[in-house]
Amino acid sequence: MFKLITTVAALAASVTAHGDHATDQEPLEGPHKSLWYNSLPGDGGTQADSVFSGISTFGRVTYSPCLATDDVKYDIAFIGAPFDTGTSYRPGARFGPSGIRQGSRRLNLYGGYNVPLDANPFNSWATVIDCGDIPVTSYDNAYAIYQIEEGHNSILMREPATNASAPGPSKKGKTLPRVITLGGDHTITLPLLRSMNRAYGPITVIHFDSHLDTWKPKVFGGAPTKQASINHGTYFWHASQEGLLKNDTNIHAGIRTTLSGLSDYENDGYCGFQIVEAREIDTIGTAGIIKKIRDRVGTTNPVYLSIDIDTLDPAFAPATGTPETGGWSTRELRTIMRGLEGINLVAADIVEVAPAYDTNAELTTMAAADTLYEVMTLMVKNGPLSEMVKKEEIEAK
Repeated sequence: MFKLITTVAALAASVTAHGDHATDQEPLEGPHKSLWYNSLPGDGGTQADSVFSGISTFGRVTYSPCLATDDVKYDIAFIGAPFDTGTSYRPGARFGPSGIRQGSRRLNLYGGYNVPLDANPFNSWATVIDCGDIPVTSYDNAYAIYQIEEGHNSILMREPATNASAPGPSKKGKTLPRVITLGGDHTITLPLLRSMNRAYGPITVIHFDSHLDTWKPKVFGGAPTKQASINHGTYFWHASQEGLLKNDTNIHAGIRTTLSGLSDYENDGYCGFQIVEAREIDTIGTAGIIKKIRDRVGTTNPVYLSIDIDTLDPAFAPATGTPETGGWSTRELRTIMRGLEGINLVAADIVEVAPAYDTNAELTTMAAADTLYEVMTLMVKNGPLSEMVKKEEIEAK
């Protein structure tokens, strides 16, 4: 009993003593920020946690549910389109957006500076965010395509964070933000081009792919119904028929598909495309391919960039819907991408990443993320889209 009383008395004394100097201490409310938020060296910024942890956004940029709020401002927005019910071979690209985000986690591990392009897309004039995914039904292709168009257009048509009041290249003369879409199979490019048409009118397209994707529906799939005619091999044919493409300024790069016959090439020409085949890299090199693209699209048109990950050889990107051997390496594709510097990229997509077929090392998702890192850097280096108007005014003088 004596011991119990002594112990209680000691505890009471301790509490009293602690209370005497409690006013001299800083209270700890929640996690101690100095333990979790650290300034990175060099051009970095603030890192909330290690790159292998936390919720994945593209390159670990800020997340905002853009389709649920109009309050956030941005210059470049990433948006996912998890759709894969237009595929002809292997499905699974509905998981592409989440896979690409996973593959992008280490992009700014050291701060994100792009040495070949001499720029840091994570630390520049541009506000870059990840808007999450467009809600896409997997039960009704017609409605899913409508959802993708409307979701993309909602993100595209807002005022950017930078130079919102300055004249821009859109149909209404306004400066708009850029949008980069994570697919999804390649069918999504049709609703994305419909959205772009509402903003810019007919647009120039650079298309990286192993396949033409301009097939007539009767050739590709048989088109038993109107909706079946729209798939990942026919969307450019539909885009051409709908007047979404700017005539004779569009180009494919990386083509190595088999054909139904040479008439496929003739039809492709009617759709307004020039072709650079993958095998040409053996004769003209990356520099020759870059020159062909630049000569075709020019440096004054607004340009939409669509990248099918099957541009890469399956050795470098096995996780895709319709793999074709004989493609380019990741290094070659990234070199060609950097060669597009100065071209007016107003929006882009990357498609056909199906993570279920990837290696444990995430080869395909990393390749997709790294390719978009180059695209993102090109957009940042070219400045706000209001700069296009300034360049046109200077050239006019």
